[in-house]
Order: sequence, then C-alpha cells, then structure tokens
Amino acid sequence: MSLFVIGDPHLSFGCQKPMDIFKGWENHAVRLEENWKDVVGENDTVVLPGDISWAMNFEELLPDFQFLHRLPGKKVILKGNHDYWWSTQNKMDHFLLQNGLDSIEMLHNSCICAEGFRLCGTRGWLFENGQPHDEKVLAREAGRLRLSLDAAKKKEGELLVFLHYPPVFGQEVNRPILEVLLEYQIRRVYYGHIHGSGCSHALNGFYQGIAFRLVSGDFLRFCPIKIEKSGEK
Repeated sequence: MSLFVIGDPHLSFGCQKPMDIFKGWENHAVRLEENWKDVVGENDTVVLPGDISWAMNFEELLPDFQFLHRLPGKKVILKGNHDYWWSTQNKMDHFLLQNGLDSIEMLHNSCICAEGFRLCGTRGWLFENGQPHDEKVLAREAGRLRLSLDAAKKKEGELLVFLHYPPVFGQEVNRPILEVLLEYQIRRVYYGHIHGSGCSHALNGFYQGIAFRLVSGDFLRFCPIKIEKSGEK
C-alpha cells in the first residue's frame, strides 16, 4: 500500500472547458488515466491538491468524480482556486454518498491517515503583496492549515502537508502559511497551481529546512508520483 500525489487534473467531462488549447495538455485525461493505472494499485492512496474540475456545481462535477472513482485506489481531494463546485463539508459528503463515490474523501480542516502518513493541508492563497481582500483570505487559509495540523496531533504517522498554492515562488514568500509550517516543524510540502513556463521558477528543493515539491499535472506529465517514507529510497 503506497501513497501517491498529483495535482491540477482540470477535468471537464461535465462542462465545456477543453485544456487542449494549452501546450502539453493534449489528451491529458486519457494520459492521466493510462499513467494512473500503470503505477497506482487498488490498495493505494492518491492525493489531489486542488483544481480537480472546471465544474460549477455538483451536476457538472459528477462525470469528473465518476472518472476519478473508476481509477484504482483511494483519492484524497483538496480545494484549488478553480474548484468553484466546492461546498460545505456536509453537502460534499452527501454528494459522495448519494452517488456511491466511496473511494473519494475531502481533506478540509481535517487530517486523514493513509499508508502510514498523516495528510494535512488547505488551498492556500496569494502572496502578501495582494489586495486587502487577499490578506483576509490568506489569514483564513493559514487558520485552516492550523486546524488541519491540530487535527493530526492525536493521530500517528509521518506528517505531510499538501497545498494548492505554492508557499514560496521565485522571490516571493507567503509568510502566513510559511510561519505555520515552521511552527509545526513540517518537513515536506507538496503543492500545485503552477503550469507551463512558470514551472521553471517553481521551488523543488529546500527552503528554511522544508522540502517543497511541485506536483501539478502537466509538470508531472500526468503521472502520479509515489511519496516515499523518510529514510526510504
């Protein structure tokens, strides 16, 4: 039983939002399905940190979640900036139950244990040079990350954090999020959101003792990557 991660699938089976217009995204859903089946087993878990679907509501979302449900393994999903379908936890849980999507679980103000890991995270937000509204949302996201990490305290396993937005990008640093990561002594963070030419500026390495890894779908060429436990090769 292994843990995998891949972000930003940007599915659109239930709405008209083709991604083929972007370089490197040709037939990306087909490629994702083929690669996923090659590496992920039925007893594995895959974390998808945001931008799951272009759907605007549950009706449009259903074909995309049915696609994910048919793929091997358990899926743990976080919110991205384009996940406009995202709703309250109760409504999302009801949607999953009503449609028999029992291989999918939402990570929201919570901690999920899987494959010997404690999975925590939140969407994140823009950097601190944004507008006043951005500062409020960022403070809320830092609070949600704290809630998620607090929920992990009574659980066992190696602690991992998943975010949609990068806490560090180029010369910019998202201080409120980074401060929470440092406070809780997080050692590994996986994030998405960055695509195309922006990937060359993304941090794939250490910053203040934390290992950061970009896992957006196009950067990984639509193949989930396995997360090894500390000390494993």
